[in-house]
Amino acid sequence: MRASLLSASLLAATSALALTACGGRAADSSLLRESFDSGDTFSRTVDGRPAEACEAARRTLLSQGYAIARSDDAQVEGNKNFQPREDDHEQLVLRISCAPRGSQALVFVSAVQDRYALKKSPTSASVGVGALGSVSLPFGSNDDSLVKVASSTITDAEFYRRFFQRLQQYLPAAAKPEPQPQPQPQPAASPQPPAGPEPQPAPAATDQG
Repeated sequence: MRASLLSASLLAATSALALTACGGRAADSSLLRESFDSGDTFSRTVDGRPAEACEAARRTLLSQGYAIARSDDAQVEGNKNFQPREDDHEQLVLRISCAPRGSQALVFVSAVQDRYALKKSPTSASVGVGALGSVSLPFGSNDDSLVKVASSTITDAEFYRRFFQRLQQYLPAAAKPEPQPQPQPQPAASPQPPAGPEPQPAPAATDQG
């Protein structure tokens, strides 16, 4: 009997450890996918100053129907709402940061997709029914609310490639150097006539006897 109890205890402990290990691996799976590699999915180096890059990012969001939540010389945040189904709502939030990188600007962008579901809470109304008193009936106004049910960061490289491609269109054009004036050719000197023989001095006059 004691051996059976010991075996059962060992089996239960082993099962608990196995479940704990599986749960730990499931919980850490997202963290293990964070490789922090050297890819440029979320960042690009662009010409111009950080303030110009952030202004180009703001115009990029406006051109696609985003509402700007905040904007300054270093950060831009915008959001856009979607409703794929009647009771489902989605919101896409883009956050852009601009930092100096030498004579250029380094632009970071991250997009988060939030999903909301419509939660309906019907309000009951009381109706008097003679001697029976009041009866609560499920009709009246609905106190509906949106509840966030999911949130995830967009990792699609093609999505960010299109964003940066659009951003390039709003960056200020690089200043072209002004052309240097060409030196004007000097007029050629007119040829001088050849010099003639030098005049000989006249002979001195002599007295004649």
